[in-house]
Amino acid sequence: MTIRQLEPLALWNNFADLNEVPRPSKQEERAIAFMKAFGERIGLETIVDGVGNVVIKKPATPGMENRKTVVLQGHLDMVHQKNADTVFDFNLEGIRSIVDGEWVKAQGTTLGADNGIGVASIMTVLASDGIPHPAIEALFTIDEETGMTGAKELAGHVLTGDILLNLDSEEDNELTIGCAGGLNTNSVIQYAEEPTPAGFSGLRIGVTGLKGGHSGIDIHLGRGNANKLMNRLLFDTGAAFGLRISEIDGGGLRNAIPREAFAIVALPTAREADFRKEFDNRKADLLREFRSVEPALIFDLAPAPLPAKVMAADDQERMLRSIAAMPNGVFRMSPDIPGLVETSSNLARVSVKDGEFTTLSLQRSSVESGKAEIAQAVRAVFELAGATVEHSGDYPGWAPNPQSPILAEMVTLYEKLFGDKPHVAACHAGLECGIIGEHYPGMDMISFGPTIRHPHSPDEKVHIASVQKFWKYLKAILAGAPLKVA
Repeated sequence: MTIRQLEPLALWNNFADLNEVPRPSKQEERAIAFMKAFGERIGLETIVDGVGNVVIKKPATPGMENRKTVVLQGHLDMVHQKNADTVFDFNLEGIRSIVDGEWVKAQGTTLGADNGIGVASIMTVLASDGIPHPAIEALFTIDEETGMTGAKELAGHVLTGDILLNLDSEEDNELTIGCAGGLNTNSVIQYAEEPTPAGFSGLRIGVTGLKGGHSGIDIHLGRGNANKLMNRLLFDTGAAFGLRISEIDGGGLRNAIPREAFAIVALPTAREADFRKEFDNRKADLLREFRSVEPALIFDLAPAPLPAKVMAADDQERMLRSIAAMPNGVFRMSPDIPGLVETSSNLARVSVKDGEFTTLSLQRSSVESGKAEIAQAVRAVFELAGATVEHSGDYPGWAPNPQSPILAEMVTLYEKLFGDKPHVAACHAGLECGIIGEHYPGMDMISFGPTIRHPHSPDEKVHIASVQKFWKYLKAILAGAPLKVA
C-alpha cells in the first residue's frame, strides 16, 4: 500500500503532493508557488505577503456565516536531515514516503510530517465542498524551523479571525496552550594551523548511530549529543597520546539533536597501538553509559590519509575545553508544570576546518529571563576561549492561558468524541503562536495535531490511525464547537 491509498484519501494525497516539493527552511520559493497555485486553482482568494507567507481565505458554508472566523495555521518548511549513508538531494528530490505497518515514514530522511500533515489537512478543508465550517483564513508561514521569520514578519492587518488553530503539535491526545521561546548562539574562532609533524599517521573518528531528534521535545530523554561525545573522546584521550586535530564535522541544524560527528586527526605512529587500546576503553565506557537510550551507538576508528595541516596545540586545547564546558541538555525543569522542561541548550553544530572553528547552538526556555541566562552562559564559555559570539533568531514563548474559551470547548468536544480527557499542556518546542499573538493581541489560540515520533531526524514517522483521529477532531471543531455566534 502507498500513502496515496490511505484514508482519508484527500488528506494523504495532499501530503504526498506537498512532499514532492523541496522545501528547506529559507528556501521555500517552490513551496510558496505550490501553495499559491493551489489556492488559485480551487478559486479562493490567495495572498502572498512580502516575506512569503501565503494566506488563503474561504467563506463560511451556508448557515455558518454568523460564526467567528477561524485561522488555520501551519508552516511550509521542513527540517532536512538524512542518514550519512543515504544518497538524497533535498534541493532536487521529493521525499520518498513509505507505509511501514501502522506508520508512515521516509527512506533514510526526515518525513516532513512536521508540519506537512497540518498543512495537508488545511488544504483538504479548503478544497472540500462537504465539510461545514465558518469563514476560514488559512495561514501558511515560512521559515518556522530556523528562525520563525514568517511569523515574525506577519503584518498585523492580514488576518481578521478571532480564533487560531495551530496544527503543529505531535501528540494526538494533547492540547497545547503554551511553548518555549528560543535564541541561537553562534561562535567563531580563527585558529592557527601548522604542518602535520613528521612521524604521524592519519585517523578518522566517527560517532554515529544516535537517535537525534527534536532539540526541544526530545531534549529531556537523555539522548547522546554527537558533538559532546566526540569531544569527550578527543579531550579524554588526545592529550596523553599527542593527538592533533585537523578537521571536525559534527551535527547540522540548530533544532536537531546531533546524531553524527566525524573527525580527521593525526597521531604519532609510534603511539597508535596504545591509543587504540585507550580508545577502546573509552568507547566501552560510553557504550555502557548510553546503553539504555542509545543502543545503536557506534564509535569508529579507521585509518585515513595523513592531513597536511593540524590545529595549533594551544588552540586545540582551548577549543576542546570550551566544548567540554558548554551547557548542553536540560538546564532547568519547570517548578510550576510537572514534567515540563523549562530551559535547555543544544550544541547543534561543530565545525573545524581551514583555520576556523565554529559552533551553532539553540537555547530554549518558557521563561524569558531563563532563556537569557542560559544563552549568556553559553556565550561566556566561548568568549573565554577567545571566540566572537553572536545571538540571532530570538523569538518569544507563548504563555499558557488555562482560561481560554476555545480550550474549554475543545476539551468538552474531545471527551464527547473519544470518551477520554485530553492532556492539556505546554511544550518545550517552539511554536509560532507566541509570535502571532504579539501581532494579534487577544486572539484565542490552541495547538494540536496527530502523533508524530522523532521529528527532525531520519527516524521521523507519523501514526496513520492518529491522523484519522486528528482529522475527525478537526472536522468536528469546524462544524460546531468553539465558533459560536460572532
